Amino acid sequence: MTDAPLRTLLVDDEPLAIERLQILCARVPGIDLVGTAGDGEAALRLVEALRPDLLLLDIAMPGLDGLGVATTLAARSPMPAVIFCTAFDQFAIAAFDVAAVDYLLKPVSEERLARSVARVIDRLRMPTPSPKVAAAHTQEFWVPYRSEVIRLAAIDIDRIDAERDYMRLHVGVRSFLLHETISELERKLDPALFIRLHRSTLVRRDTIVRLRHDGLGVWHATLRDGGEVRIGRTYLANAKALAGR
Repeated sequence: MTDAPLRTLLVDDEPLAIERLQILCARVPGIDLVGTAGDGEAALRLVEALRPDLLLLDIAMPGLDGLGVATTLAARSPMPAVIFCTAFDQFAIAAFDVAAVDYLLKPVSEERLARSVARVIDRLRMPTPSPKVAAAHTQEFWVPYRSEVIRLAAIDIDRIDAERDYMRLHVGVRSFLLHETISELERKLDPALFIRLHRSTLVRRDTIVRLRHDGLGVWHATLRDGGEVRIGRTYLANAKALAGR
């Protein structure tokens, strides 16, 4: 993908919500607003006509709701990226089940929207793996969440931390526990996308923005969300290779 801004369609049945999102989109780099829709059926027609890269999509709408729109679009190729923007938190599980990139609660902040848009851009820039590579590495995980089991795309996982017999999978601001060893996850994940930085930590490569030395012999990786990971000595050479050192 080039550095062109994301062609973005806003979908919300409330005019004030559309107006607020238009203002936010004007402030967030990487967004090219190409249209707005007030209901699900209009959204599908505009997707067909405008071919947007991204939908900022409300869920609770009369007629065809946002989940229905996303489910319909999932059958099309290519499917635009979807970021849900809603006042209700009870649809989060269903939202990620239709492969949403993120789930934002209203009122949406400029900073939160910018982070979500950055995730979309990162995902679109990643090369599409060949069928042989895709078959060789795990593309998704099913993880328990409350009383359900939900699907996580491997490419959406930012970081994995070992917690005794479980792995904590970080996806944006959310996290999920999976009963697996970190060595097994490292074997399953594509090494072109993930790197092990510590005996208890795997990180998606494109989330690393800086390598830092503390002057006492210890290196840390700074992540895009501001977090830091201590780099184990065993994994330091691989980490430095990221910076061509």
